[in-house]
Amino acid sequence: MKCMMTKVCDNLSDKLNFLKDIPLLLMRLVLAYGFYGPGMMKWKNMDGIISWFGEMGLPFPALNAYMAATTEVGGALLLLLGFGTRIISIPLMIVMLVAIFSVHLPNGFEAGNNGFEIPVYYLIMLFTLFVYGGGKFSLYGLIRKYAQK
Repeated sequence: MKCMMTKVCDNLSDKLNFLKDIPLLLMRLVLAYGFYGPGMMKWKNMDGIISWFGEMGLPFPALNAYMAATTEVGGALLLLLGFGTRIISIPLMIVMLVAIFSVHLPNGFEAGNNGFEIPVYYLIMLFTLFVYGGGKFSLYGLIRKYAQK
């Protein structure tokens, strides 16, 4: 026999099940906004970014600058649309790991000190999207919905 608390929790879970895709939508939108700005900043000052990447000792600074900018802007668009969410999450996680280890780690955790706090949050959200996908409130979700009819 189930205990009363288990029944209450199961009942609540069943009633809230229709909301499960909203956090996936919100994560996609927050991440899209968060990647678009820095990606466009890189594109607008590519020579400066290449120089900065070189000063940090990143290998192939020009290639890495173009790859990071393209991944951030393209990833923002895909996240916004909710198409290829799982696939684009992988290179975006790599961008975040490179940012953590090349820029933010020496500054500690706190975002106010340019630490790795925000990139870690992005990593967690990206991993969640990698595992669960973009959800039903996405272009992919719409395609799946109408393909099943």
